Amino acid sequence: MIVKALTESGVTANESVTPRPPAKRNSGFWKSVLQQKYLYLMSLPFVIWVFIFSYVPIWGWLMAFQNYKPVRSFSEQKWVGLDNFKELFQDERFYLVLRNTLAMSMLGLIFGFVVPILFAVMLNELRGNIFKRSVQTISYLPHFVSWVVVGGIVYKTLAIDGGIVNDLLLWTNVIDEPIQFMAKGKYFWGVLTAADIWKETGWNAIIYLAAITGIDKELYEAAKVDGAGRVKQMFNITLPGIRTTVMVLLIMNIGHLVGIGFEKQFQLQNNMVTDYSEVLDLYALKYGIQIGRFSYGTAISMFTSVVSVILLFTANGLMKKFAKESIM
Repeated sequence: MIVKALTESGVTANESVTPRPPAKRNSGFWKSVLQQKYLYLMSLPFVIWVFIFSYVPIWGWLMAFQNYKPVRSFSEQKWVGLDNFKELFQDERFYLVLRNTLAMSMLGLIFGFVVPILFAVMLNELRGNIFKRSVQTISYLPHFVSWVVVGGIVYKTLAIDGGIVNDLLLWTNVIDEPIQFMAKGKYFWGVLTAADIWKETGWNAIIYLAAITGIDKELYEAAKVDGAGRVKQMFNITLPGIRTTVMVLLIMNIGHLVGIGFEKQFQLQNNMVTDYSEVLDLYALKYGIQIGRFSYGTAISMFTSVVSVILLFTANGLMKKFAKESIM
């Protein structure tokens, strides 16, 4: 049967079939490196920077499994296994702080993510270039203001004596007496979210405006010919046109749900709202630096990093499956 098949295909039984050499899979990669060597050389310093400051410090996670004492060398440290993590998950304060972190991050994800998109779409609809550029410039200037200054502005704005918010509410008869916004925990999450939106909306909208400029203008011209108004163009052309950008940024924001930093909370908090303002990063700072429990603080930070990675991969997998968009 084999001889017959070889004969029919033009190969006799006495001829040997020489196998083809395997294709070099890496040849294409190295060819691309040689063609774009200058781009790789330009990116090399940033890769080194990320490796030194983001990956090398990971060895410090070993402190979470030790009773770390700064006066001892690494080999002299006492290993305690998972004791720090057991203490962390048995601490009632940890769950209170986790609640605050998730609450503020969800508010930031909903409003801090949606508002810049709406702002970018509405700003794109402005026709006067001078007015449009002026609004855009003014909107992203607060991003460059330090949270120290923003905290002072917020406290002054919400003050019971001379604060513009209380004065406006009293003048419109909405309230009968000034409200102590910064002294009541139930207002803290809303105040922080509003301050963050004011500070970052203009800056976050820049990437959406850049994505909008990449949409083919002929689509808008065709929509006008078909009789579509500006609202229909917005929903049928602009928003679908920036869908990929929105999905990528959404995945990245979900990955930071538990790692939201502490600058905002640190500047706006006070002793009367601590139960609502303390987040995981502040919790780690308190135990790791102020109290000197370095191992316990490392365990808190390690928990935050691991959960962030899990959330990132989960969000990426779900988006890839249902929305056909992903970042990896």
